[in-house]
Amino acid sequence: MKSCEVSLATAAAAFGDEGKKMAAGKESGESKEGSSSLTAEEREALDGLDSRLFGFVRLHEDGARTKTLLGKAVRCYESLILKAEGKVESDFFCQLGHFNLLLEDYPKALSAYQKYYSLQTDYWKNAAFLYGLGLVYFYYNAFHWAIKAFQEVLYVDPSFCRAKEIHLRLGLMFKVNTDYESSLKHFQLALIDCNPCTLSSVEIQFHIAHLYETQRKYHSAKEAYEQLLQTENLPVQVKAIVLQQLGWMHHNVDLLGDKATKESYAIQYLQKSLEADPNSGQSWYFLGRCYSSIGKVQDAFISYRQSIDKSEASADTWCSIGVLYQQQNQPMDALQAYICAVQLDHGHAAAWMDLGTLYESCNQPQDAIKCYLNATRSKSCNNISTLAGRIKFLQAQLCNLPQGSLQNKTKLLPSIEEAWSLPIPAELTSRQGAMNTTQQAYKAHHPNTEPVLGLSQIPLSQQSLPVHMITSSQVDGPSSPAKKKRTSSPTKNSSENGNRTVPLNPVQLQVHSWYLTPQKLQQLEQLRANRDNLNAAQKLMLEQLESQFVLMQQQNVLTLPHNCTNLTSSTEEPWRKQLSNSSQGLHKDQSSHLAGPSDEQPPFSTGPAQYLQAASTAIQKQTGLRTLPSNSVTQGAAFNHLSSPIPTSGGQQGITFTKEGKPSGNQSLVPETSRHVGDKPNGCAGVKGLSNHVQQLMAEPVCSPNHGDSTSPNVQISDNPQVSALLVVKANDSGGSGACDKVSNFHPTVCTKTNNSVASSPSSVISTATPSPKSSEHTAVHSVPSLNSPHSRLHTFNGEGLENPQSSVKTDLPIISQKPGPHIIPSISVSIYSSSSEVLKACRNLGKNGLSNSHILLDKCPPPRPPTSPYPPLPKDKLNPPTPSIYLENKRDAFFPPLHQFCTNPKNPVTVIRGLAGALKLDLGLFSTKTLVEANNEHTVEVRTQLLQPADENWDPTGTKKIWRCESNRSHTTIAKYAQYQASSFQESLREENEKRTQHKEYSDTESISSDSSGRRRKGPFKTIKFGTNIDLSDDKKWKLQLHELTKLPAFVRVVSAGNLLSHLGHTILGMNTVQLYMKVPGSRTPGHQENNNFCSVNINIGPGDCEWFVVPEDYWGVLNDFCEKNNLNFLMSSWWPNLEDLYEANVPVYRFIQRPGDLVWINAGTVHWVQAVGWCNNIAWNVGPLTACQYKLAVERYEWNRLQSVKSVVPMVHLSWNMARNIKVSDPKLFEMIKYCLLKILKQCQTLREALITAGKEVIWHGRTNDEPAHYCSICEVEVFDLLFVTNESNSQKTYIVHCQDCARKTSGTLDNFVVLEQYKMEDLIQVYDQFTLAPSLPTSS
Repeated sequence: MKSCEVSLATAAAAFGDEGKKMAAGKESGESKEGSSSLTAEEREALDGLDSRLFGFVRLHEDGARTKTLLGKAVRCYESLILKAEGKVESDFFCQLGHFNLLLEDYPKALSAYQKYYSLQTDYWKNAAFLYGLGLVYFYYNAFHWAIKAFQEVLYVDPSFCRAKEIHLRLGLMFKVNTDYESSLKHFQLALIDCNPCTLSSVEIQFHIAHLYETQRKYHSAKEAYEQLLQTENLPVQVKAIVLQQLGWMHHNVDLLGDKATKESYAIQYLQKSLEADPNSGQSWYFLGRCYSSIGKVQDAFISYRQSIDKSEASADTWCSIGVLYQQQNQPMDALQAYICAVQLDHGHAAAWMDLGTLYESCNQPQDAIKCYLNATRSKSCNNISTLAGRIKFLQAQLCNLPQGSLQNKTKLLPSIEEAWSLPIPAELTSRQGAMNTTQQAYKAHHPNTEPVLGLSQIPLSQQSLPVHMITSSQVDGPSSPAKKKRTSSPTKNSSENGNRTVPLNPVQLQVHSWYLTPQKLQQLEQLRANRDNLNAAQKLMLEQLESQFVLMQQQNVLTLPHNCTNLTSSTEEPWRKQLSNSSQGLHKDQSSHLAGPSDEQPPFSTGPAQYLQAASTAIQKQTGLRTLPSNSVTQGAAFNHLSSPIPTSGGQQGITFTKEGKPSGNQSLVPETSRHVGDKPNGCAGVKGLSNHVQQLMAEPVCSPNHGDSTSPNVQISDNPQVSALLVVKANDSGGSGACDKVSNFHPTVCTKTNNSVASSPSSVISTATPSPKSSEHTAVHSVPSLNSPHSRLHTFNGEGLENPQSSVKTDLPIISQKPGPHIIPSISVSIYSSSSEVLKACRNLGKNGLSNSHILLDKCPPPRPPTSPYPPLPKDKLNPPTPSIYLENKRDAFFPPLHQFCTNPKNPVTVIRGLAGALKLDLGLFSTKTLVEANNEHTVEVRTQLLQPADENWDPTGTKKIWRCESNRSHTTIAKYAQYQASSFQESLREENEKRTQHKEYSDTESISSDSSGRRRKGPFKTIKFGTNIDLSDDKKWKLQLHELTKLPAFVRVVSAGNLLSHLGHTILGMNTVQLYMKVPGSRTPGHQENNNFCSVNINIGPGDCEWFVVPEDYWGVLNDFCEKNNLNFLMSSWWPNLEDLYEANVPVYRFIQRPGDLVWINAGTVHWVQAVGWCNNIAWNVGPLTACQYKLAVERYEWNRLQSVKSVVPMVHLSWNMARNIKVSDPKLFEMIKYCLLKILKQCQTLREALITAGKEVIWHGRTNDEPAHYCSICEVEVFDLLFVTNESNSQKTYIVHCQDCARKTSGTLDNFVVLEQYKMEDLIQVYDQFTLAPSLPTSS
């Protein structure tokens, strides 16, 4: 790995040379003045400091010397940069970034890293830089970018010393993003690593258990929690939180037993939890819920009171108290409790519904309607239709009442407006004031450290309104800032109350004329997004809103669009709520980690479920949410060090910035769980942990991620304004300004796109075998309009600059520069035409560098990236292209060579071969349901339970909005049972058709009936259907007749043929080089995907019904990947169904066609597709690998992309490449060069690894291979392992041979003491294969 550590002396000398060049009369030694203040010892000490020490170096107490040294170094570096006018080597900025990161000066660290990125073409080689950048992104909650940076670290250096820390943070971020499968994998990878990390192993185990609970895998969660409790010397706080989770699960989950038994266990667990941690407000609240459910009212009240005493304000607690009061027929007390709940969380649907019920029971329907309406506006409301019916019923009642009857009636309860303004009990304000004084005193004495807070110390503005339950013994004090929550009624302006902007000082908030409510901000965003299509009135409205927005910013109030509700609001996006579930263990003070994972402080802080412990209980240095520095981030392009800008998610929060440039308003998040209605698993598992907290990224989208004009600002922040100016990339430094608008986010930055693959992707690496000259570089530079300009073309982050406490100089958004992508040049001087002896000679003594990579491409290749959308974009009338179709009349047509050429032509993403079965006289009846049942009725069928929806739409289960997520539940059955379901489904459909015909005869207005019914069907509720999938037909004894029939097909589409790459694997991959069957009813869906490793696929419809296909060319998979990320979906692993409107808006062409019985669909390499059955039918499918350069190139690209994404490649491309070299004569020069390149790479790796093991005294034991033995994968990280297998001693003695890759083996056992190394190929054999693989002469073509 290239080091970015630059000694100051070297840099100073370089600056001297620069000084001579820059201006006449400048002394050559001038630039050395800055370094003179650093001694040789200090420079030597600094050489060892970089991002890898983040979290493991003490900067307080005994680490004060290190902190002083870092501060001194930063000042010297900035002085040198200033004197050199910014013209210094790029490594200098990287080191400056490291120093600022270690000092936790994140804005300046980000600034320096961005400058390094802009100057260093091959920045991706520097793992320490990528790691530091990832840590900064993580700190700012720019999870999308943090994930990319961390993934690149692991890609370029799998043995990176902080890999465990990376896996931990990736696990937490994926958990937040609801990508649970990826989260679990990274947690497990962190768990097996013996290196030091921010969290202890028991804390990681807790996260894994909680992940199971979040996924509703309750038995797995219970088992994991109970296993944790068996751990010796389990820290008390870990024990408390585990018992708390177990208690809450037993209360909530019906699967864990009958009600009486469950509640008994729940109470026992919670009582044990409170014995371990008596100050857990969360556990007290849960205990109150349990007592309430079994009718122990007094015990419930006592528990709730304890919860409030321990953890202060909690909407859930007050809602539950209200329920108890209501059950005890104390409506006024219930009212005040509910009001407390909804003031703490304006989007608390359960409290609004309960409040509505209370008003209804007191015969106050008008107030009930207002409450129900507020409940329906909450994103957490899951029974909107029921509430809507109730609202209509009450409105009808009101209409039927005699006029004036309501006004004359005495109200039992105050109206909602009056209740909102009720005075706060003095006892509460006293208590909050006293707490405020205590906290401020603590901060005054400990300005740079943060106490481990319980939730009793949450922000003052969030402590609110206990009613009738405060003792008179509490001390009087100043007025509580919570009063300001009661200043206006939610029915008058509920959204204004939702925007809970919290100043640092508890001052009454004023709403000015220029102030934009969240609704107006959302309206502004919508108008901006549709600027080109506005009418005159809308344009006028846009101008007014933008001018108000500018005024608001001039008051230094930074507010963002969407739901500006308090973070405790249950209207938050699900991924934000999940923060409280997933980032629990992220806030240990750095100073506690010098010695590794052990932690003397309690690892967990507990509190009510509605708070994010990790993000709000130990807020460090700032009393609020961290955002990327002002004017610096867009939701879509947050410091884009990668090519594709993706928004992180919707729903941002308002916040007020103080003059110190730090956001105020310590807010907390409500999980989606533990709501009053519909009890869910505990969403809070408080753990203190990393020094970077997972909090919320506040950002505004610049533009759609699917358009090329997304930009990525580079933020430069420094104490010295002159240094700041030097860090900014100036517009006139480049030849153009906006000349390449449409491809400004193009990583390779070539203005005109002639090839659809990205230049920095691995495809270009293997397309040539020898080094190629650098292509011409183009840099697209965009000048950015005034930040406050209402007509700015880019929707930039229109906020005031962050003020620096020392300089008080605001930093403007610098010019946005897109740098050219790295040029890809082979990393070793040996060409692919060298002999094996030359290769081995060149590889000797390479040491660790030769061991670090297990991927196919050469070491110097950058991490792969998805392609950007092809440029220029297609016109709108070309987005529904006709599907290439071939009509066969006879067998001769099927075997005509041009048919093969047409199908494999990369210009044709899909080909439909019509009438194939008839032309070849295929007996498709062999695959009919009847025949299958007769042949093997007990054969296993995987069943996917899905919702029946229109083919071109995908709605959420409630039918309220179109989404990309397309979930289905997996189960298993037999062919006989599914056949029965298929037949009964058909009979049921016939009955429905007959009923419809009867209705048509009875009703004359059939047209309106049909349109109404279609509307209802489209909006749900949707019917549930079952899809029989992945039925394995590989057994040639069971399915002899069926498989023999398929040998009638042309060679290029056969399951097995010499020209099929997959036939050279030497072993079976189910569903790829074997046949799979699909049994369908109407609506059965195969979600969007590319085939495994981008291989081609063949699909034949058996009938009798049709299937509808949707196909997108391979060039556009990057756009679909962007959409998946935008929708919190994993392109490779999640189930998704594209929204066609999104695709057309992004200028993505979609082929759409019907596959009839007997039609064969050929899906070309890399094509994205999704399929829905129109009728009842069966399909058969398998993959093929044409012997073409395009197929091999795309397969290797996906192999590398999978490795970057930590996803297993189903096709072992290294193993396949060596088998191809053994078995196939290749005459295509491009294909030959790519295969030879792969062999060269692997030969080098095998030799260097072998030498390193021998040097270390590790014996390599001959093991060999058996016939048909599958390729091997690491049992931990799932990368392919070739030739040298690392197997544990135990596994080897038991002959189970559980394989590890070298990197995972070293993480488990640093010296490999617990491993044996098994060799599968003799080096002489590999050398022989390599040397004998030569380019074959081209065969003469018949044409």
